[in-house]
Amino acid sequence: MSGRPFVKMNGCGNDFVVVDALARPFTPAVDQVRALSDRKTGQGFDQLIAIEPSGTGDAFMRVWNADGGSVQTCGNALRCVGWMLMEANGTDSVTIDTLGGPTVARRAGPDRITVDMGPPRLDWTEIPLAEEMDTRGIELQIGPIDDPVLHTPGAVSMGNPHVVFFTDRLDDAFVTGSGSLIEHHPLFPEGVNVGFARVLAPDSIRLRVWERGAGLTRACGTGACAALVACARRGLTGRRATIIVDGGELDIEWDEATGHVFMTGPVEVERTGTLPF
Repeated sequence: MSGRPFVKMNGCGNDFVVVDALARPFTPAVDQVRALSDRKTGQGFDQLIAIEPSGTGDAFMRVWNADGGSVQTCGNALRCVGWMLMEANGTDSVTIDTLGGPTVARRAGPDRITVDMGPPRLDWTEIPLAEEMDTRGIELQIGPIDDPVLHTPGAVSMGNPHVVFFTDRLDDAFVTGSGSLIEHHPLFPEGVNVGFARVLAPDSIRLRVWERGAGLTRACGTGACAALVACARRGLTGRRATIIVDGGELDIEWDEATGHVFMTGPVEVERTGTLPF
């Protein structure tokens, strides 16, 4: 059987090619993922997503970044996959398993989904970091020792590693240059997603994210969750805020009662098509 249908979706502009692998396994090679991700010659995406069978949830979501590397989870993709499963099942909530752990997605309005991203992991061993540090503000800086451009970011794992700098510098060149520098820093044995957060108000954060293996994206769901947690831990915001990303807005709440982080945002279907393998 040749060809495999896909759905092209995005969450706040963070875009995905989603394939149904419930009945037929989908195991693309690294070079196939890279070729597909090319925006000029392929389908173009930040992440490639496979919906696979799960023994414990409604489905298992597998994620590859544009560079072909497999990653634990992707927040915006969880909303898209959750929406697809709910549309197929006729339900208002689904449980999605990931390499980063299980997640529950629920309807939050027309084409809006809330995802329970679980509790943030805040110990240095859970990020993970190469050495013991207080993750509210880790010892990391860019620039001269006596006058660093960026310093003391917060570190958070949302099932994948994040570091969040608090800065007013959010231009493309700065985010790309700094992000690519930090992504493979030896402090992060698994690499790291790099967030640049400007707190606008106690309930509003402007965020740009350099994603590990994908580069500068229009939105990063786990990055938005990590930014809210990092800001709240420093007393810069409350436990709930609107995160303004390049592609739209995400509502993030770090629930005091459960300790879980809830992300609410839009889903959009762009088109459908067929992959050649």
